[in-house]
Amino acid sequence: MKKSSIITLLLGVIIGLAAALFMHQISGNTRRLTAKYDDWRKLNLILQTIDDNYVDSVDRKKATDAAIDAVLATLDPHSVYMPPQRLEASEEDLSGNFSGIGIQFNVPNDTAVVIEVIPGGPAEKLGMMPGDRLLRVDTTNIAGVEFPQDSMVRRMKGPTGTKVKVTVKRGDETIPFEITRGKVPTHSVDAAFMVNDTTGFLRLSKFSRTTAREFADATVKLKNQGMQHLIVDLRDNSGGFLDQSLMLCNMFLDKGQLMVYMDGLHRDHQEYRADGSGHLRDIGLTLLVSDGTASSSEIFAGAMQDNGRATLVGRRTFGKGLVQEPVYFTDGSGIRLTVARYYTPSGRCIQKPYSDDYAYDIYKRYESGEMLAADSMNVANGGIIPDIFVPIDTTKVESFYINCNRKATPMRFASAFFDSHRAELQSIDSYPALLDYLDGASLERQFLNFALKRDGLSPNPTEWEVERNYMMTQVRALVGRYSKLGDNAFYHLYLQTDDVFKAAMAAL
Repeated sequence: MKKSSIITLLLGVIIGLAAALFMHQISGNTRRLTAKYDDWRKLNLILQTIDDNYVDSVDRKKATDAAIDAVLATLDPHSVYMPPQRLEASEEDLSGNFSGIGIQFNVPNDTAVVIEVIPGGPAEKLGMMPGDRLLRVDTTNIAGVEFPQDSMVRRMKGPTGTKVKVTVKRGDETIPFEITRGKVPTHSVDAAFMVNDTTGFLRLSKFSRTTAREFADATVKLKNQGMQHLIVDLRDNSGGFLDQSLMLCNMFLDKGQLMVYMDGLHRDHQEYRADGSGHLRDIGLTLLVSDGTASSSEIFAGAMQDNGRATLVGRRTFGKGLVQEPVYFTDGSGIRLTVARYYTPSGRCIQKPYSDDYAYDIYKRYESGEMLAADSMNVANGGIIPDIFVPIDTTKVESFYINCNRKATPMRFASAFFDSHRAELQSIDSYPALLDYLDGASLERQFLNFALKRDGLSPNPTEWEVERNYMMTQVRALVGRYSKLGDNAFYHLYLQTDDVFKAAMAAL
């Protein structure tokens, strides 16, 4: 080979090596990393490679949270990651108590109005009252500025023993309250009362740590008032703790009766049976259910139905029958991981099928006509099918009702009415006395005047003929809530136009 050819070849090799080195420098480490799907190594390698090589600094918290969300999204719709603040709120909601000042309020327009001062809470001990309008929290003005409701709640909550100054307006008087935050009891039994001489009604909103005790206390009182049959309203009860649901099942079932069982790939088959000690085994039972009835409330409903213990009235339940275990991390975050499925005593899987549009399942029920016709319900779609189907009623409302509720007119009227009738309402402590008061209060005339003057709303005669009973029942219930009866008054009055409740009573 000629000398010139050798030189050309050497130059080519040198240039090639230089180019390879240059490409290595601008592309990073090009070595092949060993990765396996079956041991999660690939995921760890990707995160480590990003950390070692990415062109800019990496927000590890943001990347980690996004990765966790993405992984859990491949499993099922209910295995979820909860950052610290969300986890704390979730745990608090089901704990049976929280640390704060102890009030419940609505925001009918741009100012929050106290609707309940929780007995035994810090605010009640200092004299805060229903109807008080919240002006300031510490130095922050929250009235007349459309302050977000969740922000108000966060400002009033806080660690036990810390102080917060809440300034309220009561009539023409401005009152500052310096409140030491403390543990505030919450309730899952929203209302419990007798609807006639032998029938009790109980509204259950969730399954918290205190549900079984609250339920037992309420039903003992109702039995002492002559209750022979109980109607439990589980509509929009999204569930909670399994053990609380099982304790309710145990109150109604005989010894050995199956309440629920669960199965999962990494969990043994497990059955839960009643021990026969329940104090309500001789009480008749009806359950009101809806598409918002889910999880632990479906376990209770399924157990009662399969054991022939209760009649279910309403519409197909949500269909969430997954056993979820919490996993906590030291940074305050956690996950809820699905580990098994729940089955009713007869073997029905409560969980509805997963689908690409799972989140829109309830909308699909409306579109398919399921909310209007019993024939459209299918047990294969999950959930618990009621014994007595009650369709939604689309004939009760016209544009006046819709516009009033869009502007919160009934709620604002109730608050304004209470302002001028505080002493009268707060002296009422029995349902018959409340009915007598409301019947003589000219509420219809006052409400229509309020709607016209404040919101420019007035029904035409045809609209009012359709809506009158439904609208005024709502108004009476909202006003009645300001009496000493609280939510008992609200639900008792509202049941007068409740088709599901009426169907349950007719079935008795």
